[in-house]
Amino acid sequence: MKNNPKNNLKDNSRNFDVIVIGSGVAGLTTALNLSQKYHVALLSKSSLSEGSSLYAQGGIAVVLDQGDSLESHVQDTLVAGAGLCHKDAVEFTVKNAKSAIEWLIKLGVKFTVADLPLQDSTHAYHLTQEGGHSHRRIIHVDDATGRSVVGVLIDKVRAEKNIEIFEHHIGVDLIIKNNLENKSKNKQAVGIYVLDELKNSVKVFGAKAIMLATGGASRVYLYSSNPEVSSGDGIAMAYRAGCRVANLEFNQFHPTCLYHPKAGSFLITEAMRGEGAFLRLPNGERFMPRFHELAELAPRDIVARAIDHEMKRLGLDCVYLDITHKDPEFIRAHFPSIDAKCKSLGIDITKEPIPVVPAAHYTCGGVMINQKGQTDIAGLYAAGEVAFTGLHGANRMASNSLLECLVYAKAASEDLEKYLPQIKFSENLKPWDESRVVDSDEAIVVKQNWDEVRQLMWNYVGIVRSNKRLTRAKSRIDLLKQEVDAYYANFKVDKNLLELRNLILLADLIIQSAMSRHESRGLHFNVDYPELQKELVDTVLCRKD
Repeated sequence: MKNNPKNNLKDNSRNFDVIVIGSGVAGLTTALNLSQKYHVALLSKSSLSEGSSLYAQGGIAVVLDQGDSLESHVQDTLVAGAGLCHKDAVEFTVKNAKSAIEWLIKLGVKFTVADLPLQDSTHAYHLTQEGGHSHRRIIHVDDATGRSVVGVLIDKVRAEKNIEIFEHHIGVDLIIKNNLENKSKNKQAVGIYVLDELKNSVKVFGAKAIMLATGGASRVYLYSSNPEVSSGDGIAMAYRAGCRVANLEFNQFHPTCLYHPKAGSFLITEAMRGEGAFLRLPNGERFMPRFHELAELAPRDIVARAIDHEMKRLGLDCVYLDITHKDPEFIRAHFPSIDAKCKSLGIDITKEPIPVVPAAHYTCGGVMINQKGQTDIAGLYAAGEVAFTGLHGANRMASNSLLECLVYAKAASEDLEKYLPQIKFSENLKPWDESRVVDSDEAIVVKQNWDEVRQLMWNYVGIVRSNKRLTRAKSRIDLLKQEVDAYYANFKVDKNLLELRNLILLADLIIQSAMSRHESRGLHFNVDYPELQKELVDTVLCRKD
């Protein structure tokens, strides 16, 4: 069988105290927090800045306004999560929000200030409101918060001598050894096989600990707001290594992505609806008041299903987001990035509505971790969208995601500082074996299967599901897995093959999770089980060796 390590070491083996896989907010935060004491390898699948964090437009949820409260933020999150949030995780995250924001401000993030700043500096920032929030509590940098935060973090990371950056390096699989000394965890992460895409070679990186910060898996769907790197790599690697994963049936579809043949995957922030934009049909009729008392400010799952319903009912290609009733200067000042993007496509958002469609946006499930960021495997940590903390439940509330990245990355860093001095490097890590594989002469197979899995997931495992659709999806995914496993066993790996291998595994896990939930809750809506179950349970999957 191919890709089995040999016993001898090669020159491409390196050791680091910590390997951080992923260069979004969670990964960058972890690397920065550990770099004062430890040698950190920071792996980025593409360029250092490319990832979902970069495209987060809305902001970060935090209680700063005097009329708001931690209790209110907690309650709003619990309501949005449709009963499945872990209250301890919600309270932990909300409680640590302010210190996370203060850390970013200290690093140099310039959040947008209010038009009339108050004397109290904690109230000096402009706060917006998004779906599910009962107060204005979204601190932001215009409509490009992710880009600004990531930019500051990257500058700090590049200045740290103890952080070694590896761009265009893709994790293949974790290196795990049996841990007989740990009674609670019988496996330990000791390294990772890494594809250097530019050199087309697989390296062996050893480490005392590994942080997974690889983001979610929304590119498993045909239409997604995420960049191409969001292929579920960390979840797939952790699952193959033996970690539990939870609640992968809850994939959030952002209600409003720009619908235009040249737009790519451009997100229209929920903050625009928070500032008064209406969703309209082509005839100008508002439809959200028919679906929820909060209308356009309803939680994302409700808004996405309403748009999906209207598009299918009327045979529409899209619906329209209209903010033209606001002052043009207000629109341009609050949404400069959206204004510029739409203008480049011939759309003047101050005069005409924006065509929008739902798109896969956020993976609410992931690798199970505790409040220290620990997974089931000793030395393996996770933070951000790759992880399942219990914060989001059955539906992530807007702007809680960057917050979760910051809070859990810091918690994991603090635990790693205690863990690392106790650990020694594992010796004799086995190098990658390519002796029995050849270069692929059938790359079209990868492209065909890639297209098929994303189309299948969109049609059968999308916003609205049914038992029949899920059964069909499962049957086809089983065949695709066999094809890709055979391909992987015979040809040298490259980025496209690794991503396809991971995406197909994630598709299978999502389908299994969806089939096992016999109710409709939050982001999971099955027409054959329209009611809620009384029992509140997480969907947990673990590999059977």
